[in-house]
Amino acid sequence: MRTFGPLRFLVAITLTLVTAAFVAATQADELGASGAAHGLRIHGVAETLHDYCSTDAEGRTWLDLPGGARFELITSAADPAIPNSGDGSFHPFDEIEVRVTLEAIRYPLGSVRADVFLLPYPRRDGLESAAGHDLILLSPGVRPLSREQQHAELAHELGHVVQYTLMPDSDSKRWEAYRSLRGIEDRTIYAATSIHADRPHEIFAEDFRALFGDALARYSGSIENGSLTRPAEIDGLDRFMLALGGVDVTTQRLVASPNPSRGALRFSSYSRDPVLLDLFDAAGRRIATLSPKPVAAGLEWNWDGRGAGGRAVGTGVVFARPRDGATRAARVTLIR
Repeated sequence: MRTFGPLRFLVAITLTLVTAAFVAATQADELGASGAAHGLRIHGVAETLHDYCSTDAEGRTWLDLPGGARFELITSAADPAIPNSGDGSFHPFDEIEVRVTLEAIRYPLGSVRADVFLLPYPRRDGLESAAGHDLILLSPGVRPLSREQQHAELAHELGHVVQYTLMPDSDSKRWEAYRSLRGIEDRTIYAATSIHADRPHEIFAEDFRALFGDALARYSGSIENGSLTRPAEIDGLDRFMLALGGVDVTTQRLVASPNPSRGALRFSSYSRDPVLLDLFDAAGRRIATLSPKPVAAGLEWNWDGRGAGGRAVGTGVVFARPRDGATRAARVTLIR
């Protein structure tokens, strides 16, 4: 049996205590890749077509949703209802991109529930993607959809679901606070019957996309209504929206994505204090220190999966903690 001298014994005990502290601090707050969209059920194109679509005696294709809603689908790009036939085919959302988009959303979605349908064909009574209570319908394009378009469109529609869930129209007190903060109190301009860009629901969804979507979702650097102040420039808007999701911005949470990971990782926090982020292995040894990058709703730290010596860190658990003394640690599983 190997024995330790007094100093080595003290070091071993210290590392054990550090590891135990990290585990205790992070187990309750760990948010894995599947947890990021815990209440969002994704129905891929093949599943949607097989399980939720039917053809009637007249040859029309229908989308039959849980709860009884029914929509006729347009199966040909040559249909007169399609103003631009593009390349003559329909190009649905990529399920992988949908999952990546949802994993990257920097907003607490624990209380949000929705069925996300990747449509094989557009709806006749609404060609664009849409969202409602507990529902997102992602419509195909007539040309291949770029990654940026898919991320932006899904983040926007998710913003609608978040609003319906956490700030319904009946919550007049919060709506008044939002309108005041956003500068859209004038109901002769900003109403449900206004042009699309002036509708409060659409403004909220765009604010959500711009504040909590990933870089691809924010690729345009703008929002639909260009006459409004950009959401990142409105002091308190991000905190207001986070509070809807139950986030106390004085008690920060560190989120790692994806988790588990096979390599590169992105850490994010709602904090605005630009502190360094230390990474430790299961034995409590520091393996890397990351510098922050300010983003619209806080901070991000990016890690390439390598230690200080440039070598890839092997399979195991990594703990991350910012040096602000307040943000909770994150626990990440590496799979090589």
